[in-house]
Amino acid sequence: MSRLILVTGGARSGKSSFAEGIAKECGNNVLYVATSKPIDDEMKQRIAKHKAQRPSDWETLEEYKNLDLAISNHIHGKEAVLLDCITIMITNLMFEETNDWDSLTRDEVQEIENSIQHQIERLIGLSKMSDVTFVIVTNEIGLGIVPATAISRDFRDIAGRMNQLIARAADEVYFCVSGIPMKIK
Repeated sequence: MSRLILVTGGARSGKSSFAEGIAKECGNNVLYVATSKPIDDEMKQRIAKHKAQRPSDWETLEEYKNLDLAISNHIHGKEAVLLDCITIMITNLMFEETNDWDSLTRDEVQEIENSIQHQIERLIGLSKMSDVTFVIVTNEIGLGIVPATAISRDFRDIAGRMNQLIARAADEVYFCVSGIPMKIK
């Protein structure tokens, strides 16, 4: 039986560890989808730490776009898919479009958001059509102050709306605080 589970929380809230625990409960045949790109030494160290934490027999797919297609090519025989994380996926998709966010019109920002939303909707569709559990990790970034820059506000708004979209479709939603998961749906 398929399930879509969303795990959210702030930075270092324990959401990845909690999500990995859910995936382990599903069985040993897990597809781990890593959305980050190793762009600098710090990110390379973070990726290495995440790899060391998870079981070595899990298959890892490093991708951040067209995830429905990428996952479809690896899902056969899997018991769970763990995607970590939506927030980094959104960041990569935003910067793939442009690095000059200051010159974008509101219509251009909306086009980028629509493109990201389309990818999220396709991912949700795959999760609902498959017979495996999908565990999706994302950051809750809307609890702080209003960001000072336009790109930061656009990122917060897009990520917040994508989180809402996934949460509406999810069978279960957990919010992690200080390593403690709270089931909110």
